[in-house]
Parts: sequence; structure tokens; C-alpha cells
Amino acid sequence: MARKKADEKGLTPKKARNAVAVAKIVIPAVAPAVAPLAVKAAGAVREAYDRYQARRLGVPVEALPEFTGRGAGLLARIAGISAALAELQKSTKATREDTEFATESQATLEQLTAAVHAAERMPASRRRAAHQAVGAELERLENQVLRRLGL
Repeated sequence: MARKKADEKGLTPKKARNAVAVAKIVIPAVAPAVAPLAVKAAGAVREAYDRYQARRLGVPVEALPEFTGRGAGLLARIAGISAALAELQKSTKATREDTEFATESQATLEQLTAAVHAAERMPASRRRAAHQAVGAELERLENQVLRRLGL
């Protein structure tokens, strides 16, 4: 019964075998022409994804390889705060207290960076807890830096 319906639609075992035989000949002949296009398309997709990731982390595309793993967002925030602290130290408005704060905060940021890297090898629940603790400390530092910069 099923074969009769297939015959009515024009699909027979012989036609299927013929189609497979034709595909075996045509695909290798067409593949060299299609392969460069596929590689180009894959490259374009990867570039778009890299731009998306960089925009999401708030870093330039060139700096994206520095921020990998599950703690990439935290590492990007640490780099941003570090840059803001460097600006604070160079600022003409910076007081002695501001430069001391920046120096102490840089040491804290180094410890937080080490904590994020160490958390990569932790089980998921401990990693999440470590990332939350680092995030809370970064939030505190960001607020202090913004206050000292007058923002």
C-alpha cells in the first residue's frame, strides 16, 4: 500500500538509487566551488559573534582574548576599574588620599583577578558564590572610584 502511494508520487527505489548515484558525482564536483564560500561565511559569523561578545563585555574586540572563561565579565570589569584608577592617579585634581586609595585598590584588584582565575576550576556552586563575592566587591570599588572622580 505504501509502495503504491510512493509510486504515485513518482518516488521509486530505482529513482532513489539514481538520485544517490548522481549526488555522489555532483557533490564532489561542486564542493570545491562551495568550500571557499562556506569558509567566508563561517569567518563572517565568527567576526559578528566576537563583536557581540566585546560589546557585551565593554571591551575592544582586540582585547577580547584577554577575557575568557566563565569569569570573563568580571575580568573585564576589573580591567575597567583598573583603567579608571590609573586615570584617577594621573588626574590633576587627585589628592594624596585619592592616590593612596588608587594604590590600595590596585592591590585589591590583583587579588580579585586571582580569585576569578581560581574560581574557574571550582565546582559550579562554589564558582557562583566566588563570582558573587567578587562582583559585590567590584560594585563597592566602582562606587568609590566614581565618587572620587566626581561622577
